[in-house]
Amino acid sequence: MTYQAGERIALEHTNDPHTLLRPGDEGTVRGYDPDQRIVTVDWDSGSRLAMVLDAGDRIRHTSHGAADTGWQRVLDALRTVGATAGKEAAQWWAQEVLGGRAGGNVAATARRICTALDDGDPEVLDGLPAGDRYALADDRARYTEAAPEGAPAWEDLTAARCDRTRWAWCEGFDAAVTDEVARQCRVTLSPTGDDRDLSHLHPDEVRLGGPGVFAGDWAWTPNSDGDMRVPVGFVGTLVDTWNGWAVFTCTRQVAEAIVAEQQAARDRYRQHLAARGVTGVQLDRLVDESMARMRFDGDVIDVDETRVHGDPDAVEHIAPDPNGEYTVMGRAWTWIAVHPYDCHRIAGDIPDPVNPAPPAES
Repeated sequence: MTYQAGERIALEHTNDPHTLLRPGDEGTVRGYDPDQRIVTVDWDSGSRLAMVLDAGDRIRHTSHGAADTGWQRVLDALRTVGATAGKEAAQWWAQEVLGGRAGGNVAATARRICTALDDGDPEVLDGLPAGDRYALADDRARYTEAAPEGAPAWEDLTAARCDRTRWAWCEGFDAAVTDEVARQCRVTLSPTGDDRDLSHLHPDEVRLGGPGVFAGDWAWTPNSDGDMRVPVGFVGTLVDTWNGWAVFTCTRQVAEAIVAEQQAARDRYRQHLAARGVTGVQLDRLVDESMARMRFDGDVIDVDETRVHGDPDAVEHIAPDPNGEYTVMGRAWTWIAVHPYDCHRIAGDIPDPVNPAPPAES
């Protein structure tokens, strides 16, 4: 026997000793894995207990699946109204935790919350707004507000269906809270000031031939809050690795930003030395011994590291490849992939996630 999403089923038996489901309880099939013989179900009581048929769980089709299409519309409407309330609750929460009413280092808070959302950490998630699945007081008012035309009157609902309306509202509320909290955290952390999800550029997700954001492992510096941050990350394509370090190609725009950041780093170090009384020829020598000189000569980047290495031949000329892309100090500098959220700003156009190609038709 097979089961299709949307079909109505009733419970005959389950071996789960903890469930509140009882024989005769009904639900709607959410999905079916024929290999594992597992049926996922949205039970009318609010439970989402899956049926493992090979483990002794038994269910049956009911004969009134078509009639419950209208009831599913009712539940969907309750979820929609709950989602609106959840989003508003999350926005108020964000004002206290991340926004104008928040104190302290909100970026660190946003990073911690993002990690907790990814890991399902209850210590953080339990502090988010949540729908109360056991508070009965608002059930009738919510149903009256949300029920679509043609829905049964509140007074005609069974006790189980009354409970199911509350669970549907809470499901919409909780899902919207999670989505909005994640969005607010992304806005707080984003170097571009928008709410795009940049998780596809996480260092763990960067693959050969794919996009990433890169910086030197030397680039991490403390900000005003004492957090280690990257002043600027550079968008590129990972093309190789070298002794564990990243080798990437980038556009002319990004290559120019790398050259500019190198000059800015030299200037910062020069100011650091000057503040300690170093002047003149000694100041120039110490800066050149610490960091390469870089400049564009037409389309070619000239990199002078003669004083860094004490070698008069340590000069490199980096030309673009046939596609106009540059490999700036690949296999020479210790570049790493970094998370965009760890960067103060990003040089280059941040790519959107690439949707996987649909499977070919047989």
